[in-house]
Amino acid sequence: MSTTTTESLLNEPSLLPVLWAGMACGILDIAAAVIVNGFFGIKPIRLLQGIASGLLGPQAFEGGLASALLGLLCHFFIAFTAAAVYFAASHFMHFLVHHSVVSGVLYGVAVYFFMNRIVLPLSAASKRPFSIKMMVIGMLIHMVCVGLPISLIVRRFSR
Repeated sequence: MSTTTTESLLNEPSLLPVLWAGMACGILDIAAAVIVNGFFGIKPIRLLQGIASGLLGPQAFEGGLASALLGLLCHFFIAFTAAAVYFAASHFMHFLVHHSVVSGVLYGVAVYFFMNRIVLPLSAASKRPFSIKMMVIGMLIHMVCVGLPISLIVRRFSR
């Protein structure tokens, strides 16, 4: 791909909201995960390997920095996908832009349940016991660090 093609893609107005929202969501969500898991004694590399275990299974924890980087890549892939889905939906459901705060909070809850009830059970990651405390923490993080940044950035770039 030439530099001109790359520049034109990055300057395409329809891609900017997804790029900004995905990056903001990815950074905020992983920062919150590192902080919360730090309280439970889980180091950032182990957390990222846990994300990679969705693809690699338990072997991810033996993969060192390479599997941690794969986990980070997976995390950002999911963040950009969540941003792209919201952005695409906002073209058909205009209330997502007009009521971005409420929509963002609800979208964060929807992403949380999609990840925990569909993606994780289908992945190779080890199953964890249910905890109401961790569900509440996870939903709050997804509301504030996933749904809201995506909805507010999509609103900012909407015409």
